[in-house]
Amino acid sequence: MTTQTIPLGLTAEGSVGTRTHCPYCGLQCAMTITGSGAGDAEIAPRQFPTNKGGLCQKGWTAAEVLRNPNRLTEPLVRVDGELTPTTWDNALNIVAQGFARARREHGADAVGIFGGGGLTNEKAYQLGKFARVALQTSNIDYNGRFCMSSAAAAGIKSFGIDRGLPFPLADIGSAECIVMLGGNVAETMPPMVSHLMTAARAGGLVVADPRRTATVERAVADGGVHLQLAPGTDLPLVLGMVHIAVTEGYADLDYIADRTSGFDEFWRVAGQWWPERAERVSGVPVSAMRRTVALLAASRDRGTGAYVLTARGAEQHSTGTDTVSAVIGLSLVLGLCGQRGSGYGCITGQGNGQGGREHGQKADQLPGYRKIADPAARTHVAAVWGIDPADLPGPGRSAYELLDSLGQPGGPKMLMVHGANLAVSAPRAGHVVDRLKSLDMLVVNDFLLSETAAMADVVLPVLQWAEEEGTMTSLEGRLLRRRQAVPVPDGPRSELEVLSELAIRLGQPADRFKTDPREVFDELRRASAGGPADYTGITYDRLDNDEAIHWPCPEPGHPGTPRMFLDRFATEDGRAKFIAVDHHGQTEPVSADYPLVCTTGRVLTHYQSGAQTRHVKALADAAGPMYVEVNSDTAERLGIADGDHVTLTSRRGRVIAAARCIDSLRPDTVFLPFHYAGDGRANLLTNPALDPTSRMPEFKICAVRMEPATQTGSTG
Repeated sequence: MTTQTIPLGLTAEGSVGTRTHCPYCGLQCAMTITGSGAGDAEIAPRQFPTNKGGLCQKGWTAAEVLRNPNRLTEPLVRVDGELTPTTWDNALNIVAQGFARARREHGADAVGIFGGGGLTNEKAYQLGKFARVALQTSNIDYNGRFCMSSAAAAGIKSFGIDRGLPFPLADIGSAECIVMLGGNVAETMPPMVSHLMTAARAGGLVVADPRRTATVERAVADGGVHLQLAPGTDLPLVLGMVHIAVTEGYADLDYIADRTSGFDEFWRVAGQWWPERAERVSGVPVSAMRRTVALLAASRDRGTGAYVLTARGAEQHSTGTDTVSAVIGLSLVLGLCGQRGSGYGCITGQGNGQGGREHGQKADQLPGYRKIADPAARTHVAAVWGIDPADLPGPGRSAYELLDSLGQPGGPKMLMVHGANLAVSAPRAGHVVDRLKSLDMLVVNDFLLSETAAMADVVLPVLQWAEEEGTMTSLEGRLLRRRQAVPVPDGPRSELEVLSELAIRLGQPADRFKTDPREVFDELRRASAGGPADYTGITYDRLDNDEAIHWPCPEPGHPGTPRMFLDRFATEDGRAKFIAVDHHGQTEPVSADYPLVCTTGRVLTHYQSGAQTRHVKALADAAGPMYVEVNSDTAERLGIADGDHVTLTSRRGRVIAAARCIDSLRPDTVFLPFHYAGDGRANLLTNPALDPTSRMPEFKICAVRMEPATQTGSTG
């Protein structure tokens, strides 16, 4: 069992408590937990650069999840169709035997691992190692593929490296112009709004979103801009703004010549997107595009800060990588990247979405953000792991492709899931549930019986965020200490222990898979050494001394790299690359049968699949049951009144929701939150069409029809 030593610190009020960070989004707000255990644990915000002493409702209520009466404390195995409590030895034996049997009968790739962007760095690292060494399978991926992959792919193409924000979040707090595409941080990351206020008060906050969200309201309240584009048209919108920047004298020609490459090829395509053409496709007036470019250039020229940010609304598309490449292209045309006080960045969604993809959960990666197909990377990591490089598998299937292959010829017959609720969160969720049901064995590690865990053959109860030690990497590439704040209850185990026990049962040496997070992190440091995401110089001691360390940090004593690219980009020639991209229309256009565009997103009081927040009464009550936002005129035309239950149908499934009639929403668009279960799962509708580079599914747009519901059904 992990140590019960609980480090103490002082809250702002002077009471003794444990300093740690919120379990939810990539903002990783700092907090202090006081109390003797989960039953009386209380949370207070702590001053920190990202949250400035604030928390959102999810952070304030995070202790409620710790004392949930439905907390899993015993392993469960399915007997005669029912999940039944059993011993740890029996459960682990069943899982190990299942792995061994599937590998023996069908080969190493007959087993798969699905990870999560909320796992600590230590667990993410160990999960990748377990898959490649103990199971020797190529079939490992994680739900971060559904989050950051398009921005990551575009960043690597242009900058040679992917770090969501290549500058501290606090840097944008003094900027007078911020352009945000596809982000509603006022609801998804409320404390981040404080960093937008300088721009908002200067009239320089610009938000591109089909909806008039809380973030849009903050922008327009002081004269900012709402780019109310049609869903899925971020790419032509941005190319139209590139055209304005180049043809109307805003481009930084010296910067383009000195610090970039590939502009001519990029401009051959972007030059065809004159603003009027972009307006016809996106619905955004040319005047709004011109004002946006002028605001960016003016703030750049005054030296008052100019940033362009993307989030999931722009990225969760089958063209997400191209869209982000265009956004980076706009930022390069204006000379913003690699300069103090300006730049491009991506807003990471999940708590460890950044660190989770750096150390081996992705199908094509090894620790340190190395490519698994690179012989030098294989040699380095294999030496750290004490194995022959030839024994490492090659690249595997991306997340949706892995799920789609379950139970199929050549696909995994057994899957183990960590930190993901696939029955709710995966695109084309009904199909994914069918694939999960087709497995010989499904194993889920969780602390609550999520919709996916309820389907499992074996459920292993694991620790929650405040019961464990480890590290997280925030949206700005900063390493943070997650500290144990409450004692571990009888029953649950650390996933590091679970992986170690399974590895031993599969014939691995007893010392190959460590269970102490500090020891695992030290090994991670060695495995990352020399890689793009180099953690070599980062230690628990430095983090416990409150040093602010951003990777890369290549050696002991190195201060870390809060601002990247100031001298050169991480490409071979040190120049940022323009990537030529074009818009080719929607993957799934509307039709007479499916005349509306459905887009999905988060709401203020829920997080991801809602597996945690739907169990917190205050949050669930505030959000209410499943709903769909629809333009008031569209609803009236369809004979739907506010509050009516409606059925939304796509080519893949059907959802039941209560109508919320919104005057400001585009008449061709409906919006669904994706946090609900049952008949209210938004992802029953969504399209699994994949980005050819990032393998990101088309979450944000699908064609639907809406009609009055004949039955209310379950709305999760």
